[in-house]
Amino acid sequence: MYLGLDLGTSGLKGVVIDDKGNVLVQESVALAVDSPHAMWSEQDPESWWLAFIDVIQQLQQRLDLSKLKAIGLSGQMHGATLLDGQGNVLRPCILWNDGRSQAQCQALMAEFPDLIERSGNLAMPGFTAPKIRWVQENEPDIFAQLAYVLLPKDYLAYRLTGFMSSDCSDAAGTLWLNPQTRQWDDALLSATGLTQANMPRVYEGCDVVGTLSEAIAQELGLPLLPIVAGAGDNAAGAVGMGVTNPGQGFISLGTSGVYFTVSESHKANPQNTVHAFCHALPNRWHQMGVTLSAANSLAWFAKLVDKTVVELLDALEDSDTQRTKVLFLPYLSGERTPHNDPQANGQFIGLSNTTRVEDMTLAVLEGVAFSLLDCQNALSSAGSMVDELSLIGGGARSAMWRQIIANVLNKRLIYRDGGDVGPGLGAARLALLGEQQSLGQNIESLISQYCTMPEVLEVHEPDASLGSYYRDKYALYQSLYHVTKDLNEKLASLPM
Repeated sequence: MYLGLDLGTSGLKGVVIDDKGNVLVQESVALAVDSPHAMWSEQDPESWWLAFIDVIQQLQQRLDLSKLKAIGLSGQMHGATLLDGQGNVLRPCILWNDGRSQAQCQALMAEFPDLIERSGNLAMPGFTAPKIRWVQENEPDIFAQLAYVLLPKDYLAYRLTGFMSSDCSDAAGTLWLNPQTRQWDDALLSATGLTQANMPRVYEGCDVVGTLSEAIAQELGLPLLPIVAGAGDNAAGAVGMGVTNPGQGFISLGTSGVYFTVSESHKANPQNTVHAFCHALPNRWHQMGVTLSAANSLAWFAKLVDKTVVELLDALEDSDTQRTKVLFLPYLSGERTPHNDPQANGQFIGLSNTTRVEDMTLAVLEGVAFSLLDCQNALSSAGSMVDELSLIGGGARSAMWRQIIANVLNKRLIYRDGGDVGPGLGAARLALLGEQQSLGQNIESLISQYCTMPEVLEVHEPDASLGSYYRDKYALYQSLYHVTKDLNEKLASLPM
């Protein structure tokens, strides 16, 4: 058996597969996000470790984990976990959806004109490097103690093994990695006052990075397992869905939304706010468009109206509502693709005395779908096109939402078995690949054997009868951000 640990924003999930790649069991523990100030988003790394222990204990109630052969990791990208020279955490981790470092992004772009060429990406507040510049400028006492920077899943790997490591898919989201060389770039590190001494060693996602420490193994009743580097959550999700070759792609409907396509080389396209990163598997790269609030938008609205997400979706389906004049911008955490604007605001427009909760629910689903169409258009302009897409993430469990996205994108969408645990499944597959590779097996043969596309559960073809409705509404969606941008900036400046 092989265990994949997926450290997400809202929870840590453990997925166990057998040596055929079949999912045996999964368990999860919820995590909380702290927002002590506007645009801040943080988590305590100790909460990740406690969640890991809880997940292991839950899994042990269902399976004999003494049969585990390896552990692989997946995690939310970009988070800045700061450690001192003794490996102690210096402050809460600054997460991927934290928007405080916009000024530092602008300064980095101005001071280091070769940053884009070396990293292949724009400086955005979500990335790790500008977060460190913010700490340097605003928390100098913390920066003075800083010895190491780890990404969230890599902090778990450090706690498990005692060694600091990362993989090139996750590391590419820091702005310190050169995706062409798949290694740290000295010039990029120096832009934030760091050197390679502050960074973990970078591996391919299927490489073994260490062995579970004897103390942790005894404490949790686990064997001395190899720990495999793993991947950033989106690259891990791709491995879980068998999206490993150029021309393949998927959409992730998690807390954020991701439109992911595989490329045969590093294809930077920062002018269209496209992320160009390394894949978790050797000799592969990928491009992404990202919307920062996907399933989070629906969860936010459900909380606002004191309903569960399931209740909202059931009510909408029962109402048979397919069109609404309500329009929603899902920019609750700012937006990346295509605006790169951490101060963008979420909005409803078109409300009236006759507006129902069902209209607003449908508008949220459509708004997220339109944001994914923005991503599709950006990727298309970067030369990245796919004929069909797999779907993963918690939001993908809704067949109604999947159909809306198929309609809006005008694409064939495929929902596959394991789509709700994509990154965890990918992490488990990477554990299997790593353990087998360490025994002398050829990695490309292993990828072909184990990184297959899971069974198709449902296929969604676009509904042509709604084509004109979505085209017209998308045009309004695109204009709304630009028409209200100045107004939102003025609202943001109001004293509170």
